[in-house]
Amino acid sequence: MDTPFLKMHGCGNDFVVFDERPKPLGLTATRAAAIAHRRTGVGCDQFIVMERPPAGSNADVFMRIRNPDGSEAGACGNATRCVASLYAAETGRSQLVVQTISGNLPAVINADGTVTVDMGPARLDWQDIPLAHAADTLHLPLAEGPVRDPAGASMGNPHATFFVPDVETLDVEALGPVLEHAPLFPERANIGFATILAPDRIRLRVWERSAGLTLACGSGACATIVNAARRGLTGRRARIIADGGALDMEWRDDGHVMMTGPVATAFRGMIDLSAYPA
Repeated sequence: MDTPFLKMHGCGNDFVVFDERPKPLGLTATRAAAIAHRRTGVGCDQFIVMERPPAGSNADVFMRIRNPDGSEAGACGNATRCVASLYAAETGRSQLVVQTISGNLPAVINADGTVTVDMGPARLDWQDIPLAHAADTLHLPLAEGPVRDPAGASMGNPHATFFVPDVETLDVEALGPVLEHAPLFPERANIGFATILAPDRIRLRVWERSAGLTLACGSGACATIVNAARRGLTGRRARIIADGGALDMEWRDDGHVMMTGPVATAFRGMIDLSAYPA
């Protein structure tokens, strides 16, 4: 039997979205990886499943996130905006809570159609990222070729941000996979390369673990504003310009990171799940 799905994106960071709230669909890690494949499946940066929140939760919807290899991820800011927009369209509500394995993410649908998500507090201790050993997360002991001295943060997933004079000159596709798998990161890491354009404007490219170079990375933008502000390179608000569009970021005084950006539906489709091994 054919099963409906949506292809959505936030600033070009693209997702295949399934809805398991009516009934289980058998979306195993193996099946998710097969559908996420860009040549033999639908193709996506992350595979998203909407589920009913667990009993006792105050969330409106649970969002399960899988990387293209089927492994589970704890955060995806662009996908959170997409799921929030879907739930809001269903219910007519402009405020809701999306739950992930890393916690609850309150979201607001704005009058202009953008979505603001409270991505929660940035976690800055070395154990939280996590790192393989104790280290100063503001100056990680890591270098590769022309880049060195990144700052680390966790947004429910591990990030390292390199601040560079001109990100456009970097071979991100060569540097990214090496740094993602650096021994410093026992769970691998998302690697950001950022250039400060102004005190409130940052150019960012992100190599996502498992997904590779993406057009945008919401949690990467969160880590970037936090790390830039910690280093005194920007204030606590900035527009972050990714390859696929811009995100407006704020690191609030209470430690929470707010992200505002657009969502889009590329197409709706039907898929025979039995064609993909479980």
